[in-house]
Amino acid sequence: MPTESSPSLSRRAQAVAPFLAMDVMAEAGARERRGEGVIHMEVGQPSAPAPRAVIAAAQSALADGRIPYTEALGMPRLRERIARHYAETYGVRISPERVVVTTGSSAGFVLAFLALFDAGARVGVPCPGYPAYHGILRALDLIPQPMILRAEDRFAPTSALLRDVHASKRLSGVLVMSPANPSGTVIEPARLAELCATARGLGLPFVSDEIYHGLSYGVPTATALQFDPDALVINSFSKFYCMTGWRIGWMVVPEALVRPIERLAQNLYISAPYLSQVAALAAFDALDEIGAIRDGYARNRALLLDALPGLSFTGIHPVDGAFYLYADIAKLSGDATDFCRRMLAETGVAATPGLDFDPGEGGHHVRFSFAGSEAACREAVARIRGWLGR
Repeated sequence: MPTESSPSLSRRAQAVAPFLAMDVMAEAGARERRGEGVIHMEVGQPSAPAPRAVIAAAQSALADGRIPYTEALGMPRLRERIARHYAETYGVRISPERVVVTTGSSAGFVLAFLALFDAGARVGVPCPGYPAYHGILRALDLIPQPMILRAEDRFAPTSALLRDVHASKRLSGVLVMSPANPSGTVIEPARLAELCATARGLGLPFVSDEIYHGLSYGVPTATALQFDPDALVINSFSKFYCMTGWRIGWMVVPEALVRPIERLAQNLYISAPYLSQVAALAAFDALDEIGAIRDGYARNRALLLDALPGLSFTGIHPVDGAFYLYADIAKLSGDATDFCRRMLAETGVAATPGLDFDPGEGGHHVRFSFAGSEAACREAVARIRGWLGR
């Protein structure tokens, strides 16, 4: 209850649940400040620095001395380069005018939801799925409608699932993610094509979160723009390009949304950071360096997939891409939050409890990020094995 001197909280502020991965990171940070070691497997953050070309471009721009605003939609050169990326990578030609540069993908979701939906609209989101979808939607007075993913579908959304959810809850739009967080599961191109066609047939705006594109392990990834030119795609330089703290991302939006989103961006953010935009432009020329980092993720993935099932981490979702492993710990504990708390306190290994991603079944799931070094992953496995007495 607020006191006479404390402000009252809005209903929106009260509706937004904590982002548990960030809470675990804060707890791990406090441990480090006390001089205690931590192996960070709780957040999706590459341990590798940004590519050398990215850092050099930022240093050059900083030395120039003037760090100005840019146009609200982003630097024209960067928008043009992102458009070229779609032609080079997917064979999809888009106009640079449809590209919107954002302050990380997070700002992209805010802009997309504000442009597409009125208060009270219901938006289908995958479950388990990225928790900030729910937080952002609720903060905007929108309703996240879980689409419960099934093992028989490889924990990826299907057109049948979308039709079923829409029939029962009457959606205003749908959001999917591939590769997915927390699992890394990729939506197969044919299935993504079906999803796009189903959403279009139902008259639902289709938002595709493609932030982990570029990070897959022998599995093809497709952009929704290959199947629906009016899909709204959100991506970022954070994950594949190792630029999390630079807070720079992008959207590809239908032509009809360019000006509305521009107006929103002008008022909410003015523009994405100039320095980060300059740096992002250089990221496209660092693919060899980034490829070596991705090879490291592949080794970490193989290490965890080999070790964790023998330690009673079961029901692991298909780890097709990204840098996460999502596992059932029911044989070890029925309380993933307590399990992760004890694991951090007793081993120094930080991981995220599944309730962040699935309020229903997440109580006995844990997500590990393998975006760190191979040595750190090996040490984490050794510590967990010793802790569990295996």
